[in-house]
Amino acid sequence: MFDTILIANRGEIACRVIETARAMGVRTVAVYSDADRTAKHVAMADRAVHIGGSAPSESYLKGDRIIEVALETGAQGIHPGYGFLSENPDFVEAVEAAGLSFIGPSAKAIRAMGLKDAAKKLMEEAGVPVVPGYHGENQEPGFLAEQAEAIGYPVLIKAVAGGGGKGMRLVEKPEKFAEALESAKGEAKTAFGNEAVLIEKFVQKPRHIEVQVFGDGKKAVHLFERDCSLQRRHQKVIEEAPAPGMTEEMREAMGNAAVRAAEAIGYAGAGTIEFIVDGSDGLRTDGFWFMEMNTRLQVEHPVTEAITGVDLVEWQLRVASGEGLPKAQEELTINGHAFEARLYAEDVPKGFLPATGRLAHLEFPEGARADSGVRAGDEISPFYDPMIAKLITHGATRAGALRRMSAALGDCQVAGTVTNLAFLGALTHHAGFKAGDVDTGLIERDLDKLVVVPEPGPRETALAALAALGLLGMEGFETGFILWTPLTRSVHLVRGGEEIVVKVRTLSAEAHDVVVGEATVEARRSGGRWQLDGETAPPVAVNDQLVSVFSDYGLSFQVVDLLERDSLAGGDADVIEAPMPGLVKVLLAKPGQEVKEGDRLAVLEAMKMEHSLLAARDGVVAEVLVEEGAQVTAGAALVRLEEGEA
Repeated sequence: MFDTILIANRGEIACRVIETARAMGVRTVAVYSDADRTAKHVAMADRAVHIGGSAPSESYLKGDRIIEVALETGAQGIHPGYGFLSENPDFVEAVEAAGLSFIGPSAKAIRAMGLKDAAKKLMEEAGVPVVPGYHGENQEPGFLAEQAEAIGYPVLIKAVAGGGGKGMRLVEKPEKFAEALESAKGEAKTAFGNEAVLIEKFVQKPRHIEVQVFGDGKKAVHLFERDCSLQRRHQKVIEEAPAPGMTEEMREAMGNAAVRAAEAIGYAGAGTIEFIVDGSDGLRTDGFWFMEMNTRLQVEHPVTEAITGVDLVEWQLRVASGEGLPKAQEELTINGHAFEARLYAEDVPKGFLPATGRLAHLEFPEGARADSGVRAGDEISPFYDPMIAKLITHGATRAGALRRMSAALGDCQVAGTVTNLAFLGALTHHAGFKAGDVDTGLIERDLDKLVVVPEPGPRETALAALAALGLLGMEGFETGFILWTPLTRSVHLVRGGEEIVVKVRTLSAEAHDVVVGEATVEARRSGGRWQLDGETAPPVAVNDQLVSVFSDYGLSFQVVDLLERDSLAGGDADVIEAPMPGLVKVLLAKPGQEVKEGDRLAVLEAMKMEHSLLAARDGVVAEVLVEEGAQVTAGAALVRLEEGEA
């Protein structure tokens, strides 16, 4: 077994690896960028070494520097986590050339599965079913159109070097093929430096079911399946294990196919075989096909750990240090059901825009596993994925595990940034999802119902006003109570851009009447707990001028400083501003240019995503206030419009 390992990653996965290594008595070395100097994984590791700037290209993608640090600190192995260098075969070879162990598969195995078209050919040879399609080298548009016709519409165009939904287009009619092909190729070239695509049959009611495999370079086992069908724009949202509706016959067929796939490439370590499954008529052994293999630990690995009782990171360390597979296939069993929800800092009503901000308050509920790389007080950086945590729940049944997940999401307390908590909570109450009737199109079909902004009622608003005045924890004179007459004060709050005036009438240290619009809320403290109209008040956090009421997945109120009221006024409606910190990747607007409402004026790159900034109305570009390639902050003015000539 290793004495010391270096973790070539950050965030929750780095913390996750450190936890297991510590339990095994293995020392850990963390690496960090400028932005991560005070990060959680840095504090948790036995030793931490600075490796470069905030951008991944200046730090977490600098393989040579990471290897230097591993040698300098006496590490024998490097754990790559997921993302960054985890599936880079050149890095694997460099690690091994330096005399270190790569805690993952061989470079050969990664290369074999790195290109989707080559991987599919390899899987066909290994007897693994693949989706009907064209995976060849001829990329001439006319030829690809012919292949699409032969496969039969609808078809899916996919970048051969793709991932995360980039370079992927659904085409339902022949006349739309040429435009979609050009778009997919352009995006693939930008994202991966490789514009080649493949064409596949599009499954009508697709489910995404993947099988966790683990190998020692010779033999492999599977640790059953996970259903990852709940996706938005090809990004997983909630995962579960086992898959709903799975039969023993289907599980055996998929498990055996996954093991054949892993053994065909001499796979060592943790990996995932992803299958597309036709769910239109139940799960059938002739209705699943290989999509791709992820040659690393998956983000959603905790649900597999929950139902099997296996620590997959421990298995990774043991196999990479030379031990054989810890268990044989017949020793692995399923216990209950598990869900994982990905909690992100993102503005759901604004199209799931990644968000930043300081986590003024962060508390996870008891009864749920929370894998997180941040703590209260940490900043959500624009340089990396805005994940706050992964919440995992387990139960004896699917219904029980889902109830626990719903409760856990409701009890999460996050303040200082917007989150997708309400969206995740809505999913756990979705009738189809609760019934296990899932497919990859569920979220998009019901998006309007799922993206509902919780609105505070009089009680929540009253509680925010009491917190703003500091009355929830005060005693005696500090409340402003006087003997002869109650004291009435006004509080100005802003919620959703609207100002709310609340009147608080203090009766005693433990009694207030709060007027919100036409309603009067009676706030009374009994037994050390506040009651609002007889109901127990939810938790509250106050940070500077922000009050967060932890009801309905978190309701935030801005306290108005009346002396600074003018600063709350909205900006010039003609100014296009950056909705978040990021890089101005493309600047299309030019002074004097006439634009129509909806025209794209700039492209902002933030948190690994591109966001188009559009003209809000017809007009003329008066000024371009930023240069292409500039790094801007949230709210930065980019383009100013003026009225055009009549």
